[in-house]
Amino acid sequence: IILEYTKGGVVKSKTVDLLDFNQLTDVSTLLNDLAASEPLITERRKAFIKLILIRLQKHLQSPPPTKVFLAKAIKAHVLPLTNVCTNKAGTRLITGSYDRTCKIWDTSSGEELHSLDGHKNVVFTVAINNPFGDRVATGSFDKTCRVWDLESGKCLATLRGHKTEIVCLCFNKQSTQLATGSMDKTARIWDMSSYNQQHILQGHTAEIVCMTFTRNGSMLVTGSFDCTAIVWNTQSGQRLHTLIGHQRELSSLCVNFEATLVATGCMDNKCRLWSLSTGTCVSTLSPQSDSVLDVTFDPSGQLLASACADGTINIFDMSIQELTVTLEGHEGEVVKIVFSPCSDRLLSASSDRTARLWDTYSGKCLQLPIQPSSSSFIGLNVSTL
Repeated sequence: IILEYTKGGVVKSKTVDLLDFNQLTDVSTLLNDLAASEPLITERRKAFIKLILIRLQKHLQSPPPTKVFLAKAIKAHVLPLTNVCTNKAGTRLITGSYDRTCKIWDTSSGEELHSLDGHKNVVFTVAINNPFGDRVATGSFDKTCRVWDLESGKCLATLRGHKTEIVCLCFNKQSTQLATGSMDKTARIWDMSSYNQQHILQGHTAEIVCMTFTRNGSMLVTGSFDCTAIVWNTQSGQRLHTLIGHQRELSSLCVNFEATLVATGCMDNKCRLWSLSTGTCVSTLSPQSDSVLDVTFDPSGQLLASACADGTINIFDMSIQELTVTLEGHEGEVVKIVFSPCSDRLLSASSDRTARLWDTYSGKCLQLPIQPSSSSFIGLNVSTL
């Protein structure tokens, strides 16, 4: 729940986490507990918040989908796609391509709303500033990042500074900063109000290929082909920790909801958990069967999934940091995985040209295959509403 309030004439917000909320939670008891610990929840507001909790509980009680069907097939670009993302509500699709453009689509009608032209080389990575959903960022092999207005398609800024290709980027959840990572071994943090560069993050000795902000935006974690990840303070640009232990190139990383753990996936067949506060490795999760190509926490941080090059997916219970189920069925490497908002489903995309929907607790494949593609998947995305 996000609570908005005004302080000193400025509108601010505060998040109340409901990580343990489920179908059996007593709403009245929970509401009283929240009101006792949060001064912003006054008697005058309790009735409205109770209504929100009841609606959320009804949504959780609805049977989860067991089938996915093709709603739209979009002939997006004249050359292959490099990446895709959606806004929080799933009403807009963003696609990047080797044809040097990014396009914005209406997911309901399949209509192309805007073609974002201007890059001089491949648009390799794209991002949208969820949950706000009004800005799009594109990173290109032309060494620049561009920021666009989602509704108008207008280019708001061109961010220059990297010496080689930009291969990853992300917004913080507050939409106040944008981070870019490059083959030039640096990451850069940009201010989203002025579009000025705030920090050059130097410390890696090889290409930076993945990055993510913590939920409160105070830290950025970068992963590199130099076998390490680095945790940075986003306000000062200072390096806080270097996560050393992997023997080969990192492929992906993620941070849990509470911003206490970093998970890294690596080509050395290992998935490691690290403490964000100390930078120490707290666990090497049971041996992976092949190179780990993607890792992701579920929305609550209670589950972690790792995707492997041999086509398997491992799901771990974070309360005991042990393997609970292995998902088997893909005939090629699994390149991307994502949990559903309620964590009971996982969607996977593979080089075998199929996507599969899984039950995360039983390990059962609920649908096989999901509309085979004519070529290998390069990514996937699930809207959160």
